[in-house]
Amino acid sequence: MLTNAASAADSTLAALRRAEFTRLDEARVAYLDYAGAALYGESQVRSHAELLARSVFGNPHSEHGASRASTRAIETARRRVLAFFDAGHDYEVVFTANATAAIKLVAESYPFGSGGDLALSADNHNSVNGIREYARRRAANVTYLPLRDDLRLHHPEARLSEAGVPGLFAFPAQSNFSGVQHPLSLVRRAQELGWHVLLDAAAYVPAHALSLRSCPADFVVVSFYKMFGYPMGVGALMARRDALAILRRPWFAGGTVQYASVQLGQHRLRPDRDGFEDGTANVLDIAALGAGFDLLHRAGAGGLTAHVHELTRDLVARLSALRHSNEQAVVRIYGPQDGDRGGTVAFNVLDRFGVPIPYQLVETRADGAGVHIRGGCFCNPGAAEAAFRLDASRMATCLERLGGDFSIPRLQRCLGPATAAGAVRASVGLATTCDDSTRLVDVVASFV
Repeated sequence: MLTNAASAADSTLAALRRAEFTRLDEARVAYLDYAGAALYGESQVRSHAELLARSVFGNPHSEHGASRASTRAIETARRRVLAFFDAGHDYEVVFTANATAAIKLVAESYPFGSGGDLALSADNHNSVNGIREYARRRAANVTYLPLRDDLRLHHPEARLSEAGVPGLFAFPAQSNFSGVQHPLSLVRRAQELGWHVLLDAAAYVPAHALSLRSCPADFVVVSFYKMFGYPMGVGALMARRDALAILRRPWFAGGTVQYASVQLGQHRLRPDRDGFEDGTANVLDIAALGAGFDLLHRAGAGGLTAHVHELTRDLVARLSALRHSNEQAVVRIYGPQDGDRGGTVAFNVLDRFGVPIPYQLVETRADGAGVHIRGGCFCNPGAAEAAFRLDASRMATCLERLGGDFSIPRLQRCLGPATAAGAVRASVGLATTCDDSTRLVDVVASFV
């Protein structure tokens, strides 16, 4: 049961559930994949449809009325993003296709080598891990900060101080694998050590306020569909102006140049954010962001955070309490068991001998019961390797043996049945209820 601390927020969120997400009850779906994508509210769809029906939007790179309307829509959304993240005047907003595209903008443009080395937390989405390929091409050193057994960072400040020539340090505010929330104080500490900081906020901001005045990361990336479900084709890079100025783009495109000459082989990029928004902006979807922010405003930042915290705490407690007849735990939960985590719970279901049941079986049974969870390693190999305590030499042997025939089932057979090669992940959000969690617990209990 939820505590009284979240009761006021619960009534607001319960009303939103009834008004905005009736389709969940009609389809008898318990949606527990908020870390994959948030659900959009019905009001977002109506608002966007009405906006499109009454507006004339064109390509923004012109001076006619339809073009100016698109420019106004983009700038209105840009201001809304800056206000939501309390960014002040120190930041630029560059609209991208998603958080991955925002990360790639920084990765391909950062001056690795002459500008320093790369440090990454072992807990990172693969979109962040991919930065290392750009760093290596420029002969920069790549250092990974290790994790503790509870998947928190292990002495990150000390590791950073020994990580080579300060360049770019990237870590997530919240793990998309385990829900661990890494300390945002690490941003300022890394900057004091001389590092530029890229903060992956994609998993954190759907249920937590982030003030860039208090946490002034040099680069911050988000995907808006993870915050409010719709639209799916828009993300953002929020960059401090002084940090954006050090980036050097390796190419140019339509919309990013003041001029380009074929016969002279020259070009000049437009200044600041305009040199980073390639091609024609996704105007129609950018125009839909306002309705999504309105939905989050109606939910209330504090109430939504408390709601997610209580649901997560309750789910962890109920899963942990499940036992086989021989008192063997039914579930192995990864990450901290206390409240220092976001609304994501990764776990394996165990048989009565403590051997992990293939996550695919759990995911399939849940889906058959209308409970939507996710299975796999969630594009986060570092957290998975730490969680499953995978031996590096054994992994190397298996990967070499499998080669182009790699698949998770084949990897599982190579590692042996006692070693997990994936997990299931449940994640809660705005529309989640206690009944949704109960349905998941019932699915897990069916393996007893």
